[in-house]
Amino acid sequence: MKTKTIGLTVALCFVAGATCFTADDPQIGTWKLNEAKSKLTPEAGKNTTVVYEAAGDQVKVVIDGTDKDGKPTHNEWTGKFDGKDYAVTGDPKSDMRSYKKIDDHTLAFTVKKDGKTTATGRIVVAADGKSRMVTAKGADEQGKKSKEKAAYDKQ
Repeated sequence: MKTKTIGLTVALCFVAGATCFTADDPQIGTWKLNEAKSKLTPEAGKNTTVVYEAAGDQVKVVIDGTDKDGKPTHNEWTGKFDGKDYAVTGDPKSDMRSYKKIDDHTLAFTVKKDGKTTATGRIVVAADGKSRMVTAKGADEQGKKSKEKAAYDKQ
């Protein structure tokens, strides 16, 4: 009986902690690309849906979209908003990504491939929490520089 009570208490604390984390962080949720408000690079792909969710004491980010040829893409990242590199799966253009919390509504991110930074940017959630803007600068495999803004609406 005592073991069940302790187990239940630990489980409830874990769920409560995750719930508090998600309730307080405006990044958490599902975001859909608003192409009309975005300035995307024509030769690059686009991330059409981005989902941030609590994963224990970390955050899991799942990104779905299309590549430059219109083929579906899917990649995932799980880590903390602490500025450290964490592995990316499913993205041929990157193998590591880091996010750093700047303030309650702003994240800075860095994307890397084989130890080399390929893109940097910021994610800013509006004060009302209903939209966000992702600004990114980077270079493709040939070194051609790009800069884009992607607007997202919370679902």
